[in-house]
Amino acid sequence: MARYYFDLTDEHGVALDEEGLELSNMRAVQAEAAKSVGDMARDAIISAPATGGRRRMAIDVRDAGGPVMQVTFSFAIETFDARTPSGDH
Repeated sequence: MARYYFDLTDEHGVALDEEGLELSNMRAVQAEAAKSVGDMARDAIISAPATGGRRRMAIDVRDAGGPVMQVTFSFAIETFDARTPSGDH
């Protein structure tokens, strides 16, 4: 099995994975990347200001030979003013 490293990139910079994971094939690499980007997205959405904004993040996967995959995710938060009375359009 090969060892793959999952580096996290967002607007704060890059966090290099120094341990990596031993995985058997690219399907397993893709599944792990999806899990990682899902965790990053959840944390980013929870911590994002309610005033909105756009964010982009990526998981860059590499092995001993270099890059093998990149998974990116972006999202935008839009807040609507729900305080308008329902009779006012």
